[in-house]
Amino acid sequence: MPPGQKLLAAQWRSMTPTRMFDYGMLPDDIARMQAMTAEGMAWDVAAESLADDQERRALGALGDDHRVTAVEAYRAAVADLVFAQMAFNHDTPRKRRIYDRLSSTLSTVSGLLGDRFEKVELEFGSRYLVGWLVRPPQGEARGTVVVFGGQSGWGAAYWRHADALAARGLATILTEGPGQGETRLRHGVFLDVDVPAAYSRYVDFVYENQSLGSAVGVFGNSLGGLYAALTAAADRRVQACCVNGAPARPSLLGHRSFDEQAAAMLGTDDTDRIAANFRRLAFDPGRARIDCPLLVLHGGHDVLFDLQAQQPFLDGTGDGVDGRLRVWPDGDHTIYNHCQERTSLVADWFADKLARH
Repeated sequence: MPPGQKLLAAQWRSMTPTRMFDYGMLPDDIARMQAMTAEGMAWDVAAESLADDQERRALGALGDDHRVTAVEAYRAAVADLVFAQMAFNHDTPRKRRIYDRLSSTLSTVSGLLGDRFEKVELEFGSRYLVGWLVRPPQGEARGTVVVFGGQSGWGAAYWRHADALAARGLATILTEGPGQGETRLRHGVFLDVDVPAAYSRYVDFVYENQSLGSAVGVFGNSLGGLYAALTAAADRRVQACCVNGAPARPSLLGHRSFDEQAAAMLGTDDTDRIAANFRRLAFDPGRARIDCPLLVLHGGHDVLFDLQAQQPFLDGTGDGVDGRLRVWPDGDHTIYNHCQERTSLVADWFADKLARH
C-alpha cells in the first residue's frame, strides 16, 4: 500500500464516521470526506475544503438575514476543522493555522449568539486556560457541567453534549485544558501541571457567576475521564462526575497516534518523561476518594481500554456514594456508535444529580 493510502487508512481507523457524527460533522460532509479521501486527497485538505463550503453557506445565510442557518453552517464548519487539525498529532505550523481558524470561527458564532455562547479565558499561574461557555436558551442555569476530552478531541468537539445539557436547563463549559487546544497551542500549558488544580479553575468560574447555578459536575471523555476523576477527588465542590472510556492508570500503548498525541500533550518526545507523567496522573483508589455521585461508561468493543482499566474509579467511591457503571456490549471507544443514547443518558443523569443542590 502506498504511504499516502496507508496514512489515510490509519486516519479513518482513528477518526471513524461514528466519531465524526458524534463531534458534530454533518452526514453529507462525512460522505464527501469519504469520497475525497478515496480519490487520494490529503485528510486535512479534504476536511478544510468542507469547512470552506460551510463558511460560504453561513455567509450566504447572513446575507439573507437567516441567522439560525448561519449558526448551523458555522457549527458544521467547526466540526470539519476539528477533524482537519486532527490530521496532525504534533504541533506543526499547519495544525496551528487550522486551530486558529477553528477558534476564529467559534468567535464568529459567539458574535451571533451573544452570552449564550462565549469564550472563557481563565488565569492559571502566569498563563491561561481556555473554554467555551454554553448557556441554556432561556433563564439562568440550574447548574453547570464542565466537559472535556482527552488527547485529540477538545472543546467544541463536545458541542452536542452542551446542546443536550442546555435542553435540560444546564450550562456547559467546553474546556480546552492542559495539553489541549488553544490552552496548549497558544498559551503553552502542557500536561505537566497540577491537572486537578487546572480543572478546578473552571469550577471557580462557575461559583463566581451566579447565573450558572449552584451545582457543578465534571464530565471527562477518553483520557479526560481520568482528569475528571482526579478533579472530583481533589475538589469537594464537584457534585457529580462522569467518566467515559478512561484508564485509571494510563500508559503508552505502542499505537502511533496515541503515543504521538501523548508526546504533544506533554511537549516532549522523551518516552521516559511521558511514562513518568502518566504514573504521576494515575488514579489510585487507595489514596483518592470520590465522594460525589459517579457514572462510568464503557464500550465492550473499546480497542484502547478494557473495563478493568476503569474499575479503580468505581473502587475509589466513598462509603454510600452512588457509583454506577453503564456498559454498551457493542460500544466502541467512548461509545461513539451509540452517541445519541449515550449523550441523552448522561445529560439526564447530570440533570437529576445537580437538581438536588
